[in-house]
Amino acid sequence: MRNHSAVSEFILLGLCVDPQIQVLLFVLFLVIYLLTMMGNLMMLVVIKTDSHLHTPMYFFLGQLSFLDLCHSSVTVPKLLENLLSEKKTISVEACLAQVFFVFATGGTESCLLAVMAYDRYVAISSPLLYGQIMNTQLCVGLVWGSWGLAFLDALINIMVALNLDFCEGQKIHHFSCELPSLYPLSCSGVSASFTALLCSSLVHFFGNFLLIFFSYVRIIAAILNISSTTGRNKAFSTCSSHLTAVIFFYGSGLLRYLMPNSGSTQELIFSLQYSVITPMLNPLIYSLKNKEVKAAVRRLLRKYL
Repeated sequence: MRNHSAVSEFILLGLCVDPQIQVLLFVLFLVIYLLTMMGNLMMLVVIKTDSHLHTPMYFFLGQLSFLDLCHSSVTVPKLLENLLSEKKTISVEACLAQVFFVFATGGTESCLLAVMAYDRYVAISSPLLYGQIMNTQLCVGLVWGSWGLAFLDALINIMVALNLDFCEGQKIHHFSCELPSLYPLSCSGVSASFTALLCSSLVHFFGNFLLIFFSYVRIIAAILNISSTTGRNKAFSTCSSHLTAVIFFYGSGLLRYLMPNSGSTQELIFSLQYSVITPMLNPLIYSLKNKEVKAAVRRLLRKYL
């Protein structure tokens, strides 16, 4: 931060000001956070311990569960703290750190969803060569590449944001620090930071969305070439969980970063969707719609109970 920034901390106004409602929200989000932790940890344990799930698809699913643990933990603990605290402050440095990790974990998830779409395309279009194409070296490289690109994107955005001077106000109309929410508080020009944010949103997030879209175009074409109805249904079922996760993630995250910052209820709902709700739902989506995961969970429970 520049030394002449007059503000040293921000006030996160959160979701509401009524103390009684804040207590209810604390209980609600605590339950959601615990379910998120348990669900994603369960997925990691099941995928790690069950040899039937040692395939590229479940390797990527394990990475998604780890990412959801990280992404949720960046924002929810501070949200819970502020719901019970009278002093709802966060230092400028901690706020920018939160911005960085929200960007990094969200960006990695965007890349990983694109990788998972490609994995499904290979599995459906070239089932006999699937293991040869999606080998361990490629899978690990794709995951590391996803993390690397996302952290580079986050680093570029946060380095530009460090040039912002905050001296016009302290109140953030949000429950967490997100880059668009900081712009109204800056008394210096935000055009450079906004341009970097817009470019990364379009290139990184929308670019990954296009990769997912074209993967599914190829997937649909491959499925239509399958002669048997049973084969088509099985192919569609292997994609349904991933497609649901993509809709949840992009239906809220991308819209949140492209919509004007206003502190509106809709804006808060979009942020809650991708930072709090989606990490909780992903394990349910992949376990309830996946026979192999459900069978693996039953085997694990029989083994230890």
